[in-house]
Amino acid sequence: MQDEPMLTVAEAAARLRVNPETIRVWLRTGKLKGYRPGGDKIGWRIPAAEVERVLRGEPGKVRAA
Repeated sequence: MQDEPMLTVAEAAARLRVNPETIRVWLRTGKLKGYRPGGDKIGWRIPAAEVERVLRGEPGKVRAA
C-alpha cells in the first residue's frame, strides 16, 4: 500500500464526479476504503485503486454497525 498512489478527498470526488462530502460519507460508512495518516488533522487518503473499483461498479465491503 505504501507504493500505491493516494488521493485526497477532493481528488477522489473529482474523479468520481461527486461532492467531497459524499466521499467523506462513503469513507465513514465503509463504501470506500481510506485512512487518516495524521488523524483528523491531515484528513483522509484514499488508494487510487479504491476509486477505480468504484468506477468499475464493484461493490465494497460495508462495515458492520
